Amino acid sequence: MLPAFRNEPLTDFSLPENQKAFSAALERVKAQIGRTYDLVINGQSVTANATMASINPARPAEVVGTFASGDASHADAAIAAATTAFESWRKVSVEERARYLLRAAAEMRRRKHEFSAWMVLEVGKTWNEADADASEAVDFLEYYARQALRIADSSHQLEEFPDEQLGLYYIPLGVGAVIPPWNFPCAIPAGMIASALVTGNTVVFKPAEQSPAIGWQVCELFWKQGLPAGVLNFLTGPGEIVGARMVEHPHTRFVSFTGSREVGVRIYETAAKVQPGQKWLKRAILEMGGKDAVVVDETADLEAAAKGIVASAFGFQGQKCSAGSRAIIVDAVYDQVAARVTELARAITVGAPDTAWNWGMGPVVDTEALDKIVRYIEIGTNEGTLLTGGHTLETPEGGYFLEATVFGDVPADGRVAQEEIFGPVLALIRADNFDHALEIANGTEYGLTGAVFSNDRARLEQARRDYHVGNLYFNRKCTGAMVGVHPFGGFNMSGTDSKGGGPDYLLLFTQAKSVAERL
Repeated sequence: MLPAFRNEPLTDFSLPENQKAFSAALERVKAQIGRTYDLVINGQSVTANATMASINPARPAEVVGTFASGDASHADAAIAAATTAFESWRKVSVEERARYLLRAAAEMRRRKHEFSAWMVLEVGKTWNEADADASEAVDFLEYYARQALRIADSSHQLEEFPDEQLGLYYIPLGVGAVIPPWNFPCAIPAGMIASALVTGNTVVFKPAEQSPAIGWQVCELFWKQGLPAGVLNFLTGPGEIVGARMVEHPHTRFVSFTGSREVGVRIYETAAKVQPGQKWLKRAILEMGGKDAVVVDETADLEAAAKGIVASAFGFQGQKCSAGSRAIIVDAVYDQVAARVTELARAITVGAPDTAWNWGMGPVVDTEALDKIVRYIEIGTNEGTLLTGGHTLETPEGGYFLEATVFGDVPADGRVAQEEIFGPVLALIRADNFDHALEIANGTEYGLTGAVFSNDRARLEQARRDYHVGNLYFNRKCTGAMVGVHPFGGFNMSGTDSKGGGPDYLLLFTQAKSVAERL
């Protein structure tokens, strides 16, 4: 019997000893950057004709790693290996599969600062954000191990049928295409891989092109636990080639994806088409982003609301699908809240996150992201009033840095109020009253997270019913979902509401088999 699940504690970086330990981990990881990585198919290293580089967004000349750039033939080979491995892996007991996760969790816990350090260098996470990411990865491993044991055998006996022995088993699906994002490059891949493997499936894993080094670290963590060859295969390469082939291949049984709405919709469409030789309907488990809002009414604690708005908007440079990129404030307190939000945003410090633990923001992930955000800032300047920020920050090493940017009096139907920007840009929207605020909050095609700051019980209950998001928070920020506490996933164009880190998530990777034996 395993002890009850407990969330991994976050590191207190105000303590000098923790700062020293993390700095040492950064130095160990810096000594490893610049390596070359092959594909891993059926447990063997495989080279490719082309390569791709992963770079440090704080210092773009610094190559974190060079990776093989695979093609469709590599995807075919990996899927074939996973198909073969499935025949034996599916017969491994759930207790043994769970032990792989628990051993991986123990090792990640011991080396948590190293995993965090990779995120600081490869995607520009601040120390706190990286530590939260690695802690969540540990949580996924521990939680899914326990959930797999819980759901594996739901056999039962009914008094009405004393002559039949009844069994209900949740059995694996087959080969899964696992395609994670770059913004939670440790936790989400760890959770995606763990959920597929512990339920008896095999995996072809393609990390995001911006974060392959962290993806490699996660896969290596699993391989070190002794996974059989072919159970977990590692592919890097262009998403439109390698990822597309993984999704369309007739032997792929399910697709687990987190990323943009555009790519997610394309995956959904492709997965729905039955390919020649395919004898199942593929399952698509999708999380596709959001345009999340923090609603504030006149009864709220306005200081707490302002702090919650800023934390929601600018954590990890606003590069979270859960980021509160809209604040919808009732007119009676709009000016007061807007002034305080602007003051707090203006105080956010920006810098290379490997140089200090307490930067407020690091760089955005790459030049494409920077250019996109700059274009939206230009749009926002025409749609609302620029209250603070709005500029890139030049550094000697050419990092992708931006100021925390706040626009006031943005129209509810403006582009910066409707389109996912994925950067440190916040739109403040004035609402006539609470009903109007909820109407605005629900007025996008997304429905992932949201928050309400109010001390009016009737309004909170109204929001509980009518604020249409998958994760709703009262009187706190709209980011920071915890495994086993806040099952995560959204509505509408935010995805399939698959509720990662929740008690029913593993069912998505299984099919139920009922067996009745006459006694």
